[in-house]
Amino acid sequence: MKTYGKNQMDKNKFDALLPLIVAALMQKIIEQKKLSQDEAFSQLYNSSLYLFLENEQTKVWHYSAEKLFRLFDEEISTGKLELPEY
Repeated sequence: MKTYGKNQMDKNKFDALLPLIVAALMQKIIEQKKLSQDEAFSQLYNSSLYLFLENEQTKVWHYSAEKLFRLFDEEISTGKLELPEY
C-alpha cells in the first residue's frame, strides 16, 4: 500500500475532483472568451496551466474557477504563465 505525505491527496480523490474543477473552468472560458466547447477544450488542454492543474502536487487545483480563468487568460494573452506564490 502506498503512503502519502500529509499534504498529498489520495490519487483516487484527486482523480474524482479534477473533472469538477476542469468543468467549472471550462464554463468560465466558454462564457468569458465566447468560445465553442471544442475551442475551449483545445486551448485549455494545450496550456501550461492544465499541466500544472493535472499535477496534484502543484496545488493549483486549490484555486477557484475565477482565479484559474484569470491565469488561463493571462497565459493565452501573454504566452506566459505566472503562478502566485502562497
